[in-house]
Amino acid sequence: MRLAALHLPAALAVLAAVSGGGAQAQARRPLSLDDLARMRQVSEPRISPDGDWVSYTVTTTDTARDRNQSDVWMTSWDGSRTLQLTSSTESEHGARWSPDGRWLAFLSGRGDPNEVEQLWLLDRLGGEAARVTGYRGGVSDYDWAPDSRRLVLVVRDPPAGSPGDDSVRRPKPIVIDRYKFKDDDRGYLDHRRDHLYLVDLATRRGTLLTPGDFDDEMPSWSPDGNAIAFTSQRGVDPDRAHNWDVFLTFPTPGADVQQLTTFEGSDGDPYYGSRPAWSPDGKWIAYLRGGDPKLVSYGVQRLAVVPSAGGGARVVSPELDRWVQEPRWSADGKSILFLLEDDRNIELARVALDGGPVERITSDRRVIDGIATGPGGKLAILSSTPDTPDEVYAVENGGTLRQLTHQNDAWLNEVVLGQVEDISFKSRDGTSINGLVMKPPGWTAGRPYPAILWLHGGPVMQFQHGFDLYDQLTMQWLATRGYVMIAPNPRGSSGRGEKFSSAVYADWGRRDAEDVLAAVDYAVRQGVADPQRLGIGGWSYGGILTNAVIAQDRRFKAATSGAGISNILAGYGTDEYIVDYETELGPPWKTLDTWLRLSFPFLHADRITTPTLFMAGTEDFNVPLLNSEQMYQALKSLGRDTQLIIYPGEHHTFQRPSFVRDVLRRYADWYDARLR
Repeated sequence: MRLAALHLPAALAVLAAVSGGGAQAQARRPLSLDDLARMRQVSEPRISPDGDWVSYTVTTTDTARDRNQSDVWMTSWDGSRTLQLTSSTESEHGARWSPDGRWLAFLSGRGDPNEVEQLWLLDRLGGEAARVTGYRGGVSDYDWAPDSRRLVLVVRDPPAGSPGDDSVRRPKPIVIDRYKFKDDDRGYLDHRRDHLYLVDLATRRGTLLTPGDFDDEMPSWSPDGNAIAFTSQRGVDPDRAHNWDVFLTFPTPGADVQQLTTFEGSDGDPYYGSRPAWSPDGKWIAYLRGGDPKLVSYGVQRLAVVPSAGGGARVVSPELDRWVQEPRWSADGKSILFLLEDDRNIELARVALDGGPVERITSDRRVIDGIATGPGGKLAILSSTPDTPDEVYAVENGGTLRQLTHQNDAWLNEVVLGQVEDISFKSRDGTSINGLVMKPPGWTAGRPYPAILWLHGGPVMQFQHGFDLYDQLTMQWLATRGYVMIAPNPRGSSGRGEKFSSAVYADWGRRDAEDVLAAVDYAVRQGVADPQRLGIGGWSYGGILTNAVIAQDRRFKAATSGAGISNILAGYGTDEYIVDYETELGPPWKTLDTWLRLSFPFLHADRITTPTLFMAGTEDFNVPLLNSEQMYQALKSLGRDTQLIIYPGEHHTFQRPSFVRDVLRRYADWYDARLR
């Protein structure tokens, strides 16, 4: 299953002005919720064609409107100058330079009452940004043609009805006839699809390139501008599998579409955000190939290439049993850069086109979230460490990092953070488990602290050596309250290979529960955690595992369970995971025992005595509210100490800053009242 953690980035972004190259050192103070709200999210680095600038997106918070705000910035390659390029009240993001360097395009919902995003252009010669498109369905992605005169766009089909109709006040019935009919971001799915459009800048007119009842995503122009690679699900019923493939078309209306990959599983699944990458000579296309489709999201994503002229695709480094992302070609086309997820790290790596050993360019305690390549071999990355949020860095001298952006220097120099350390221990059956422990600021050795076992989403995710804006920031907030945060990566986690991840296949809440309980035992043995003051919590799969653990073990004095599910049967047809359910668990009418076994926490709720706080959003189609309602109702029926917090209008990924702040405050209040 693809279950994420509570999404904090936008809601915990900055309110104050950015500092320059760094603030003066000063006495630091404990982190507060106000400090969390000052943090900036940096993303989407792009190097200009002349190599002199790096553009990127900075997300902040508009507290007056209780919403997220993003703007486009750029910093000179030498780091001496930083400019904010957009500053409207609406958000702008996804900036990309035209190949000739004159234009900087971006996406924005400026001026649209429904904030439907369109393509905009900013002329580097001066002047205001101008809107290029006006598609009612909006633009979600794009790519520049090498001639800087054309772009290929991903455009959503328009909604039913004419512009300005009265559909809000007089809603119409929702007609459902698709196998997969729910998506957390898009709601109920009809037959509106994403298609590729060609736009000519001279005329500002767009032409449909890929019609049909399927979604086309992640377009990428060939170096000569004569072809466009993209990914799509096509077949008898694309809804019934995660079978994405790489296709090729041409920038001419009515042109043929050629299928380049034929693997029965995922080739270029846009969920992982890595578009097909052309080699400089246009002969090869690099992309991500998924694992065995029977393993759904447990299968390792590997680096693969396919000839653009057609022919057999191959995995470049088949012996590499780790997830990879974001392939980028070297200037000479002889090797491919990519992101390599390993145990608690995401590293920058390289491998030759012909295969061979993988070279790790970075290997310190770090998480790299993005790659940008430029002329003359220039390379920039987006990266964080356990005590610094994402910033943009230049990569020089074979791996030396030079920081280019300093968006978070101001508040980092004002607050004191918890200390993050690595831990390794044995589970009940002897399996080696790794993870992190975060100690409170001012930690004093020799005495145990109240401790919270924090569980990540996924389950195919991991706690990492980065400052992510999901669980890590939540843990920093709770560590500031005086808690030791225990963050294990149990079986099911990524970073340790396919066998380790798939160990919980159709077996949630058993081996992984043993692993996380072993983490608590380890922390107690080390004298770090007070066995009489233990809490547990998590969001999404972290909530699922929390429910499973407290149904098996009564040592915890407080629990928080966000957007989880325990009656697995209730998920069938009510959430977005129908393909995953039927692949991993089988149809309930054929494999009922499996579904009932995984529903242990709900069917044996009478074994739960831990005071538990449940939280969820009303619009969550990932793990719908009804699942938290059922667990709350069961515990309330049993007379247990429990509470349910419902957040109106929120999906699985919370967006309203005040609601995210409320979640964090309630975490602290719930644990404080029961662990102090």
